[in-house]
Amino acid sequence: MSPRAADPRVRTMLIEAAARLLAEEGPAALTSRRLAAEVGSSTMAVFTRFGSMSEIRWAVREEAFARLNGQLDALPVTDDPVADLVAAGAAFFEAGVAGPHLYRAMFLDRAPEDDDLGAGTYQRLITLIRRCVEAGRFPAAEDRLIPVWAAQMWSMRHGMVTMTIAGHLPAEQARFVLDDMTFRLLIGYGDDPDRARRSIDDGSSADVALRGT
Repeated sequence: MSPRAADPRVRTMLIEAAARLLAEEGPAALTSRRLAAEVGSSTMAVFTRFGSMSEIRWAVREEAFARLNGQLDALPVTDDPVADLVAAGAAFFEAGVAGPHLYRAMFLDRAPEDDDLGAGTYQRLITLIRRCVEAGRFPAAEDRLIPVWAAQMWSMRHGMVTMTIAGHLPAEQARFVLDDMTFRLLIGYGDDPDRARRSIDDGSSADVALRGT
């Protein structure tokens, strides 16, 4: 009789439990015995799926970025690049609020050396802003400013996610603040105020519709 295939759900459960332990109790709490107890399994099950605790930490970050990128991939590409930029930012915020343990593993905990898992995600933001520039929506743009603007847009969202998951700001208020800050940044980049407002409304609606599916 052939051996029974490993249940893939156990790996996901171990990753989520590891993220939760790291977020709530820190690296010292992440042991094979504790992790196995969290999911009602054995330490053998842990090391069958992961070679070491370092590999588990890597898997947590890898899974977190895969989920975030999957949500960004699901967003439609429209003929309004500013609305697409807004929708991506809204999806980033919602992913962080919905999965605070994974968000912490991605953006709050110190990344391992030579870890570039977040590079592709950040490049998405640069690409979105470049689309806005090429469409003529940001006439104040210079090529050297595009990564600067990406940093501004990212830090704005990151700050609101961090405040929300820490319990300092209700999510609905954070969304309002984000829309207002986004509007002011878009105007600063040279966008027309009326078009900027419509794009914010359309981008936010696109993310809401996606979350409802």
